[in-house]
Amino acid sequence: MSMIETPYLLFLGDAPDQLAAKVAQGIKDWRPENAVGQFRMDGCKADLGLTDMSLEDAKAAGAKTLVIGVANRGGLISKEWKKELVMALEEGFDLASGLHNLLRDEPDLVAVAEACGRSLHDVRVPEVDYPIANGIKRKGKRCLAVGTDCSVGKMYTALAMDAEMRERGLKSTFRATGQTGILITGDGVPLDAVIADFMAGSVEWLTPDNDDDHWDLIEGQGSLFHVSYSGVTMALIHGGQPDALILSHEPTREHMRGLPTYTQPSLAELRDVALTLAKVANPDAQVVGISVNTQHMGEADAKSYLAGLEESLGLPATDPYRFGAGKLVDALAAM
Repeated sequence: MSMIETPYLLFLGDAPDQLAAKVAQGIKDWRPENAVGQFRMDGCKADLGLTDMSLEDAKAAGAKTLVIGVANRGGLISKEWKKELVMALEEGFDLASGLHNLLRDEPDLVAVAEACGRSLHDVRVPEVDYPIANGIKRKGKRCLAVGTDCSVGKMYTALAMDAEMRERGLKSTFRATGQTGILITGDGVPLDAVIADFMAGSVEWLTPDNDDDHWDLIEGQGSLFHVSYSGVTMALIHGGQPDALILSHEPTREHMRGLPTYTQPSLAELRDVALTLAKVANPDAQVVGISVNTQHMGEADAKSYLAGLEESLGLPATDPYRFGAGKLVDALAAM
């Protein structure tokens, strides 16, 4: 992937809720030095707590790239967005996007970018001829977070665990598999844009042989229980051959993300299904911990909920972003 110039102006567009701006949120939380400000359109219901800036203000503040920080269903660029993106190019910004709707496929954006000498960066485009998975066991160790639903904190779990392991002097690498992770780290596999037959192989490619005491923290995607996005999770489970699984959950949701007629499975159901499937590729796979996104819970309620999970499921449970990833890293160290 060609180098994306930093820092960024994070484009929230007309995001309908906070979760829709998860790409921008991830950049702001994990690479705050790259986030100059946010650019919101009328009707935007997301707020990162950054300074709201016009294109002119952001340019004066040093921003070089406008990053589309919204992940909408289908990954589409709306007509309303298009006007702002054209203006950004004319103002001297490069554009970066992880949407399925590629910037390079929009003739008007391409024409303006060429006329203004600006760059269009599509991070959700595979740039490697990935192999078909062979299932051969690789050296080193791998950990994967699997979720009861989409957007429950699987990436945050892996990033928090990687940061904790590095602080302890342990060997670890965060392996990005989605647009946000790639924009945060500058590298990875855009897994849901890989042709289906090669998805598991791309995960094998991403997590090659390594030292026996090295952990790859693989960014999770989708959910085995989400009828829209279960395939990408299967590719991660079989291609990643995880030694350790972390169960991820957001307990305040009333239904699956984008599927109002589907309820979330229990953590026990997720544990049993995910472990069964993981053992197909790695018979020694274990479920070692629980990661809970407690952002919509008060601190006391969150701690009580986590304690209840530990008692009922017999696994260490934490919100790794809020309370630290120590318990989960301890679980890996004990393997």
